[in-house]
Amino acid sequence: MSEAERPGEPRDRAAERTITVVIAGVANLVIAVAKAAAGVVSGSAAMQAEAAHSVADTVTEVFLFIAARRGARGPDARHPFGHGRETYVWAFLATLATFVAGAGFSLARGFETLARGEPPEPAGVVVSYAVLAFAFVVEALSLSRGLGQARRIAAARDLSPRAYIQLTTDTTVKAVIFEDAAALIGLLLAAAGVGLRQLTGQTVWDGLASVAVGVLLVLVAASLARTNLSLLIGRAAGTELQAVLRSGLESLPGVVAVPVFAAVVIGPGNLLVAAKVHFDGAYTAVDIERAADEAERRLRSLFPGVSYVFLDPTPSAGERPPAG
Repeated sequence: MSEAERPGEPRDRAAERTITVVIAGVANLVIAVAKAAAGVVSGSAAMQAEAAHSVADTVTEVFLFIAARRGARGPDARHPFGHGRETYVWAFLATLATFVAGAGFSLARGFETLARGEPPEPAGVVVSYAVLAFAFVVEALSLSRGLGQARRIAAARDLSPRAYIQLTTDTTVKAVIFEDAAALIGLLLAAAGVGLRQLTGQTVWDGLASVAVGVLLVLVAASLARTNLSLLIGRAAGTELQAVLRSGLESLPGVVAVPVFAAVVIGPGNLLVAAKVHFDGAYTAVDIERAADEAERRLRSLFPGVSYVFLDPTPSAGERPPAG
């Protein structure tokens, strides 16, 4: 079974996820200040776009931290299925921060530079290169931590890291990895813009680099927004996992058929299972109750992320309802 999550994660894993987000946020804040200073000194649109990129990433990490904390809360009287989906609300707000603060500024600054041009200021080039190199090292370390966490979880699930990132319903880890990867690509784009501007004396390269950073952020924001929206409105579990769970129900003694089956994500690593189950007509109400208890145990043994199981027992076609 290739599902990427399990529920009730250990405290050390939850803590590791929070630490990963905090480290990424602190790194982005430091880098944003350095990039902004370099952008002012050099007048480079690409450096200023990268500063906006890091500011957006910092805001994003704040939202992801909130998502991890609030989404981990358990059920209460007003939220009987817990607060897992709140994770996706805050994660979606994080994508908006990337889109508005990062992509919006980068695109606007790049088009402005292309439209009117700006005189090169070589005095700030060395500073720009130094900041880009520093930022690359810090972002690479942050990405390494995020990928390391993904590899450990993927290994425990018998998945490749790539498959885990594609399948996971824990969008906080996915967002950190995507943002750090985008940050490294953005740094390379900015370096190319600054370098070509220095070599040719043409600010068009600087403007193009800023626009490229903006497009990159739009793509990242769109990808994460699509994932979070899908999970927020109630995405079904993976096809393979659904088949395994449904087969587990169908193999129970007395079960004739399972005509309706649904396994829906209600939070990172948590599922709600609902099914209409046709039982043998000879089964009594007591037999069905026992079978339902066994169904819940079996489903959770197949996938511990099954938090809730709701069965609608009905007699099989042509049979009278079981006597109670």
